[in-house]
Amino acid sequence: MEPTLESISDYNELKGEKKKTVWTVIIVGLLIGAGYLVASKVFNAEDEALPVKEKIVTIPFGTTAMPVK
Repeated sequence: MEPTLESISDYNELKGEKKKTVWTVIIVGLLIGAGYLVASKVFNAEDEALPVKEKIVTIPFGTTAMPVK
């Protein structure tokens, strides 16, 4: 006997523990993203960047560019 969609426990909607788990994962993901955003704003080291005055004249690794038609 093959299972039907109606016999699957979360066919209609998530209920109980599964619903709590999904919301927990979503909230933790949002908190990690917010923490990363705050850390990137606080620890922005633009003043510590080293200026580079040399320009790259050739493409490294010997690759050739495709001609534009």
